[in-house]
Amino acid sequence: MHVALATLIIAAAAPTLSAASGPTAPNPLLESWSTPFGVPPFERIRPEHFTPAFEAGMAAQRKEIDLIANNPELPSFANTLEALDASGELLASISSVFYNLSQAETNDSLQALAQEIVPKLSAFRDDIFLNEKLFARVKTVWAQRQSLPLESDQRMLLQRTYKAFVRGGADLDLAAKERLRVINAELALLGVRFGDNVLKETNAYRLVIDRREDLAGLPPGVVAAAAAAAKAAKLEGKWVFTLQAPSIWPFLQYADNRDLRRQLLDAYTTRANHGDALDNKPIASKIAALRAEKAKLLGFPTWANFMLDNNMAKTPENVYGLLNQLWPAAQAKARQEADDLQAQIKAEGGTFQLAAHDWRYYAEKVRKAKYDLDEEVFKPYFQLDNVRQGVFWLAGKLWGLQFVEHTDIPRYHPEVRTFEVKDADGSHVGILMVDYHPRPGKRGGAWMTNYRDQWVRNGVEIRPIIANVGNFTRPLGDLPALLSLDEVETMFHEFGHALHGLLSKCRYRSISGTEVALDFVELPSQIMENWVLEPEVLRVYAKHYKTGEPIPQTLVDKLLRARRFNQGFATTEYLAACLLDMDWHTLLTPVEVDAAAFETLSIARMGLIPEIVSRYRTTYFNHIFGGGEGYSAGYYSYVWAEVLDADAFEAFREKGVLDQTTARSFRTNILEKGASEEPMDLYIRFRGRAPSVAPLLARRGLR
Repeated sequence: MHVALATLIIAAAAPTLSAASGPTAPNPLLESWSTPFGVPPFERIRPEHFTPAFEAGMAAQRKEIDLIANNPELPSFANTLEALDASGELLASISSVFYNLSQAETNDSLQALAQEIVPKLSAFRDDIFLNEKLFARVKTVWAQRQSLPLESDQRMLLQRTYKAFVRGGADLDLAAKERLRVINAELALLGVRFGDNVLKETNAYRLVIDRREDLAGLPPGVVAAAAAAAKAAKLEGKWVFTLQAPSIWPFLQYADNRDLRRQLLDAYTTRANHGDALDNKPIASKIAALRAEKAKLLGFPTWANFMLDNNMAKTPENVYGLLNQLWPAAQAKARQEADDLQAQIKAEGGTFQLAAHDWRYYAEKVRKAKYDLDEEVFKPYFQLDNVRQGVFWLAGKLWGLQFVEHTDIPRYHPEVRTFEVKDADGSHVGILMVDYHPRPGKRGGAWMTNYRDQWVRNGVEIRPIIANVGNFTRPLGDLPALLSLDEVETMFHEFGHALHGLLSKCRYRSISGTEVALDFVELPSQIMENWVLEPEVLRVYAKHYKTGEPIPQTLVDKLLRARRFNQGFATTEYLAACLLDMDWHTLLTPVEVDAAAFETLSIARMGLIPEIVSRYRTTYFNHIFGGGEGYSAGYYSYVWAEVLDADAFEAFREKGVLDQTTARSFRTNILEKGASEEPMDLYIRFRGRAPSVAPLLARRGLR
């Protein structure tokens, strides 16, 4: 949603930028961009440009808001709702550049700058939602909604806008409005600090190994990457492992040295939890208390009730209902898996009890024994460029999309590659940037974001600029980037989000693309993962990086047989994080609690087996605490959407996984619609019925 209506999530960061700019030079953020496709001129943007640009952007939208609020004409959908949706285009553009670059390339100067900008943006957002004249006009149109000849997308825009104002405090009394302003400003700053602390803790840690025998069990590629990391750190002759995904997870999976596995996992799971200046426990507790207070101010019993009111789930009871439906089966499966791992330990002569830092290591051994499956064998067939081309091929096969690389488009980092996306008829769809490798200034994980929304401005369609960002294995020496299966699935997943943004066909910015309910937004991404191991798709991208030979069917068969392996672990660690999130956000009293004690109680109440650690613990749970509202009371949305995607993919299986008629229906009913209609209505129109949980249970081997 654009800046006039969205919660502003501005994290502290900046790109590595060149091109000197003197004090009298024009500010590129305030110019019309003559770059190809209107992509931001990254090479000209410098940190000092942001403060004056934000001031100008806010001033421009303030004038637009004043014109709407003081319009002498009677309030109408056009002069109030449409005008409001179109306002703030300059500020939205500036915010998207600042926020998106902050996630991919951070530096100290803009981390400090965010401390200045975030409170101003929070206050500006409050000025809009607490503008009494503006809300009076919105409320007037809302009261007439039954008699107005509105189309479905207009009804949704009106509904979402009215709710946004009410949720923004427009109906509160003066004292409550002032308190809400204070809460919002404090929450904005706390979220920035939380995320900064996680990033600093992640970057600060490194496990330095100086004895070759401590590398026993690790594949040659993992060892070589650690040597390259040591060389970059000026530690020649040693090996460095970090908390970045391409480093930590292979180590935990293959390293024979049990104590070093423990050290690395402990470092990962205790980030920002050391009682020092970077400790996030008091920040998380303060955020949860302020959210609980804000929810009560706005008439909701808990923060979860407030957040879920906009989602498909609607209530905490419904979320807990789904999680508790899956939890017993997941735990039972995980206990069976733990027994298998303990048996493996005993078979090797071990006398110790299985611990969290042992799980991935012994799971790999059991997988090898049960399925003769070694994940390292697959990496030569998963070259990053080939996988990306496979993703593009699939989009072409299903929807006729074409991807044309451009080297003349500005990039915020040399590793970024940029593609023009064209439809089957050759018409322009949008721009896709891909940025796939970890850097010290890039936050962890993978995500899709946009530099420009799709919408219709004054009768002219504006096409989107989308980015996929990841932290995948880097090329090493003469080796190209060779991905794990998990990384392949992540690339397909984020590309699904990109399609949702690229293929949007909506009139209004506030409801276009991925501006949908949080527990619906993961449907387009997660359904893409279903094609990863489909034979027709594998033949396209899974080719040996040296010989070009397709992946042997015998290896594919092994993968397919092992698809449900370790699903008890995977489901349990994820659901534990969902339950921890919900517990934090169903606090009834807005009082700060001891975060460590709260987490301990939450874990005990859910009965998580000690051999598994929650996927995210409180102090590094960026999804729910690291800036803005994010996925707070919403981390469950991945499994909620997995119910949808597992059921939706059955429609493809029924007609053929590359069936274009089914794909066309998914595009027109899901990918193009944004939030122009209720999500369940869109799903039922595609599927012909409501979703069933049965395909998900079958996929995860939980029934």
